[in-house]
Amino acid sequence: MKRIFTISGLVLLCFFFINSAFAQNVTVKGKVTDAANGETLIGVSVSVKGTSTGTQTDVNGAFSLSAPSNATLVFSYIGYDAQEVPVNGQTSLDVKLKAKSSALNEVVVIGYGTQRKIDNTGSVASVKGADISKQASTNPLSALQGKVSGVTITNNGTPGSSPQISIRGLGTVYGNVSPLFVVDGVWYSDISFLDNNDIENITILKDASSTAIYGVRAANGVVLVTTKHGVKGKPVINYNGYVGWQSVTNQVKMANATEYATAINELVTYNNNVGAPADAKPPLFSDPASFGKGTDWYGQILRNALVTSHQVSISGGTEKTTYDFSFGYLDQDGLVKSNNYQRYTLHLANEFKPISILSLGYSANGVYSFSKDAPGGIFHQLYAASPTLPVFYADGKYGDPADYGTGNGNNFNPEATLDFTNHRTVNHRITGDVHGELSILKNLKFRTSFGGDLGQIEARGFTPVYSATAAQTTTSTNLNIEHTETRNWIWENTLTYNYQYKAHKLTALVGYSAQNNRTYQIVANANGVPYVRNGNLYTSFPPGDTTVTRIRNAADQLHNRTLSQFARINYSFQDKYLLNASIRRDGASQFYPKPYGYFPSIGGGWVITNESFMKDQHIFDNLKIRGSWGKVGNSVVPINPSVQTVAADPYLTAIFGNPQVAYQGASINTIVPPAIVWEKAVASDIGIEGAFLHNRLSFEADYYNRQTQDAIFAIPVLASIGTNSGNLIGNQASIQNRGFEFSLTWKDRIGSDFSYSVSGNIGINNNKVLSVQSGKNPIYSGGNGIANGNLATRTVVGEPIGEFYGYKVTGVFQTQAQVDASPQKNTNTQPGDFIYQDTNKDGSIDSKDRVVIGNPNPKISYGFNTSFTYRQFDLALDFQGVADVDVYNANLGFRFGNENFTQDFYDHRWHGPGTSNTYPSANIGANNNSKPNSFFVESGAYFRVRNAQLGYTLPGLSLKRYGIQKVRVYANAQNAINIFGYKGFTPEIGGSVGNMGIDADVYPLYATYNFGVNVTF
Repeated sequence: MKRIFTISGLVLLCFFFINSAFAQNVTVKGKVTDAANGETLIGVSVSVKGTSTGTQTDVNGAFSLSAPSNATLVFSYIGYDAQEVPVNGQTSLDVKLKAKSSALNEVVVIGYGTQRKIDNTGSVASVKGADISKQASTNPLSALQGKVSGVTITNNGTPGSSPQISIRGLGTVYGNVSPLFVVDGVWYSDISFLDNNDIENITILKDASSTAIYGVRAANGVVLVTTKHGVKGKPVINYNGYVGWQSVTNQVKMANATEYATAINELVTYNNNVGAPADAKPPLFSDPASFGKGTDWYGQILRNALVTSHQVSISGGTEKTTYDFSFGYLDQDGLVKSNNYQRYTLHLANEFKPISILSLGYSANGVYSFSKDAPGGIFHQLYAASPTLPVFYADGKYGDPADYGTGNGNNFNPEATLDFTNHRTVNHRITGDVHGELSILKNLKFRTSFGGDLGQIEARGFTPVYSATAAQTTTSTNLNIEHTETRNWIWENTLTYNYQYKAHKLTALVGYSAQNNRTYQIVANANGVPYVRNGNLYTSFPPGDTTVTRIRNAADQLHNRTLSQFARINYSFQDKYLLNASIRRDGASQFYPKPYGYFPSIGGGWVITNESFMKDQHIFDNLKIRGSWGKVGNSVVPINPSVQTVAADPYLTAIFGNPQVAYQGASINTIVPPAIVWEKAVASDIGIEGAFLHNRLSFEADYYNRQTQDAIFAIPVLASIGTNSGNLIGNQASIQNRGFEFSLTWKDRIGSDFSYSVSGNIGINNNKVLSVQSGKNPIYSGGNGIANGNLATRTVVGEPIGEFYGYKVTGVFQTQAQVDASPQKNTNTQPGDFIYQDTNKDGSIDSKDRVVIGNPNPKISYGFNTSFTYRQFDLALDFQGVADVDVYNANLGFRFGNENFTQDFYDHRWHGPGTSNTYPSANIGANNNSKPNSFFVESGAYFRVRNAQLGYTLPGLSLKRYGIQKVRVYANAQNAINIFGYKGFTPEIGGSVGNMGIDADVYPLYATYNFGVNVTF
């Protein structure tokens, strides 16, 4: 009986303790924030010490966990010190995590993996997705403007357009200038298919040590994009939306009708002075004042444009799987009436962990966009159109320039151009990857991924039968269709080995990659296509006797394949001494018979503050010196032409025989060049990173020197060879970009309610062509918007790429006597024309007197970014600008007759002796005055309030009863304040290499004002 009693007592005692344990479980709720700035931390791991029970903080930094009342909770987060907090029966805990020693402990994304910033030996910059999604930019790249030193973003006002991006200057003349974009491991040429809200992080690799692992495509830098894949926790639904309007900034003011008529009458007088007396013409307008202000063509065609964006996402996960799904919609009107762009985006991402050693996943992005395109050349028409011309006559007909005799230069009515333009562009695109990772051994992982880019773009233009003005009329319909398809895939496999022994840390990576890229295009047009509605233009056909013309070009079929092998080693000893080395071998089919290239890199670093002699100092919290060297390639260059092309022109006709017969001759267009190989960039970088004042003040500085070797450059050929082209292209030049980058950040918190951060960055770059094997032969280009076939830019040894080149203006002729005593006396020059510098002092003005007149490559770019938080209010102010850069205002001289003038030109023009010594007469379009010259070159420097956003987060307690976790409302203004001296719409002018910085018919930028809301359920 005693034994039975003892056993029964033990059983009862066990049940007592078990029941007591369950009875003492409490639900602990709380919030985790950054101890320095009070920002909520998302995805913090919260676990019960000694058990497998745990959770993660949600988007508000909140958590809820059931735990024994005497348990200890462990809070851990990447980049922060882990913290253990006893429960002690509490049901509410607010925890503040301290960042590890500095930002150097943050994990950054690098090629084919991640790495602590302290271990990184290259120049790498990261921008959080939260900073990108705050911007009212329709393209993620635009949101980077002013955020990263050494990165120049040039925007365009066309709805749906992608900005140009340059990392550490321009290193090619004929090759691709854009960086490589890698989204979730897949290679792309742009990221226009992404919604800003789908991005988790963007990392920019700037130096060759960081980019060499991407070898053949890394010469212009690499942009790594990580999209959202969800975090473990309950399902979270987010809605992000805004609505607003966009308006043109710094609109150019044009001369009104009275002023225009006055200036045109002056122009008639100047033309009479040059021509024969018998050909003299009377003034075109007998009473200029009778026209009053006339038509404001900018006001007639431009508008305040509506823009709205909406995105809904759901994310969450368990121990076995995470997910993130989203759908987005963008509707953006253009500044031009009827111009519109609509985009639908879909993002799907899943990660699965069926067993502990295996993870599988996929990421997919879909985009469909549709645009009603603005007429080509519309901004030149608005600039040139006569303000004396009414939009419509009283009878409803279009105002006709022929009725006013203004000539061919502005023989158009912009409203008619807009009304009869019917051009649509449709884009379908699917991108993404599937991947898997297997832990073969404890420290050895195998990863495989297969990704692709499938796209189809169809641009369709239709011209109906119409008669608007004497010059704007057609007698037959015309349909033009351009169909382009892209089929790209990439398959990559890597093995990663991580090893740590005492103070030694080693990560080794080997990989294999195969790529296939194919683009094909069909362009065709036909007359006489019937029109019922827009939809039938894709199925209607012209009459049977109508010829359908296929337009061929070199880009009809592009197909290339690449096979690559690569390896990398990262080594750290005592977290003091760092080594990074990589090698990549690429073989590309487009460079047969020399398809292979090798791209090595090496980098080293020294974390000085981890040395024993630095332990007692109190100046630096962190200090690291690093240096790197590497070689990378640019494979996106002109493909080797293998077909000798000829042209048959009338001037080649020869007459032989008796009777005489005309025989058509032909000439070789160009010589097939020697084999072209990829351009190579060899770069070195020295940098220093550090932090002071308890990590509140951090800085980073770099000096870099990058040389493009085997750059493709024009090689002159003798005219006696008989080719139409005077040169061929080949690898024969070297180009240098070198400069400094500096960034500084201050983060602090004042009291419990107010936190703020202030950061600034600046990049200084100098671009120069170092050498050309065939000598100092220049490449002339820059003909966009330049009259009479003149070229405004030159690329030559010792100077930057695409510098402005022309005549230096020293004044304006005031009298005929002054003209007669000048080197320009025999060139039809008259009073009111430019005086050009006789550079070589030979007594005449000709092409040998041209000099460098400007540089479109910005030497200085900078940004200044701030954020402030006070209780529920937040304010972000971003500033950005460039300096020491020039713009060529081609609009002023792009004239063929009686185009309009700007108000500035009219007010300052020469119209008699002594009236101006800087601005010419109304005859600015004459051959002598419209030649590329220094008058058209202006400073392209600007300072801009890039973004200003004020937000308010509603108190959470009052919302949770409705199932709402967070609501934030905000007002935003982008590009609202622009300060510059340029006399055009904006000095932010892009363009292809050789045409960069030339303002001719450029779609202007806009300011955006919008109101938005972020809701989390």
